[in-house]
Amino acid sequence: MAFTAKDVQALRERTGVGMMDCKKALVECDGDMDKAVDFLREKGLASAAKKAGRIAAQGVIGVYNDANSSALVELNCETDFVGNNPDFKALANQIAKTVVAVKPADVDALNAAKIADGDTTVAEAIQELFLKIRENMKLRRFVLVEGTAVSYIHGGGSVGVLVSFDTDAADKAEFIEMGRNVAMQVAAMRPEYLKKDDISADELAKLRSITVDSALNKPDSLPVPILKSLIEKACADKRWSDEDIAIYEEKKSNMKFLFNFLSKEAYASLAELAVESKNDIVDNKIFVGMVEGRVSKQLKEICLLEQTFVRADLFEGTVGGYIANVAKTMGAKIDITGFTRYEKGEGIEKKEDNFADEVASMIG
Repeated sequence: MAFTAKDVQALRERTGVGMMDCKKALVECDGDMDKAVDFLREKGLASAAKKAGRIAAQGVIGVYNDANSSALVELNCETDFVGNNPDFKALANQIAKTVVAVKPADVDALNAAKIADGDTTVAEAIQELFLKIRENMKLRRFVLVEGTAVSYIHGGGSVGVLVSFDTDAADKAEFIEMGRNVAMQVAAMRPEYLKKDDISADELAKLRSITVDSALNKPDSLPVPILKSLIEKACADKRWSDEDIAIYEEKKSNMKFLFNFLSKEAYASLAELAVESKNDIVDNKIFVGMVEGRVSKQLKEICLLEQTFVRADLFEGTVGGYIANVAKTMGAKIDITGFTRYEKGEGIEKKEDNFADEVASMIG
């Protein structure tokens, strides 16, 4: 079956594949347009399989909201260039819309689902875009939130946030603005929990243990009475040099700048002594108070409702206080119930390219 340049152009418009590849496909398929489309897809699958092992740590976070549900998806690729491609971003958002429509159980089910506003599955839609872009792509994860949620996408899709609420004011502009501000807070401040009660006893114990060990290994951060006791023991046991002992004797009346003058060896020796004396130090009431204070400070940093609200121009206080203030002003019920924060490529080990080594290997 003969074909013309117009057929090549039509196949290109239908698939988005380059002109030469379209011409080759029509040659292989004797000008049959449908067979040529299948041929290009199969060729793309083979090419994609070869590239599947390449690390896809870039990408974009897609989002979709309707009146009843919201979704975030992470679609990965290999380069920022592709991550910023309008078609790639549009596909991520289209997949997010599919999540809301289909409510899949997992990524495999989502890949197998018919994509929203399309005639192919999600996996096939990704494959078709691969045919155009020729870069490894992977649908990594998604989250579906039922009910009222407010979304925020930062940096063109580098970070995506969904914050869910229980409210009777979901359609009010003041609520939507408040929700967006809270979502921006999540994007910027990276909270790990919604509130203190969400932290398990084991996680809290681990946080406290890390805080204790960190304090002991950084002796200059210890309460002065404990610090002086450790230094005096270090001097008495000759764990410090005569020079460091002399410096301490000179500066002990005002210890604020003592560690600017001591040797690195003296500091390391003091940290070792603090760790050795852990059992005695952890029972000291002053030390206990210091640890609890530091743990409390960390909880305020990792719990969203305890964080200081970054938009001080709107409200001075915590995020929880800001939400309560907006609810009071509106005369509405607004309870935050959860949040999800996705950052493209987080947790994926990225390949570190060494250009010199690459060139050397090519020469060798």
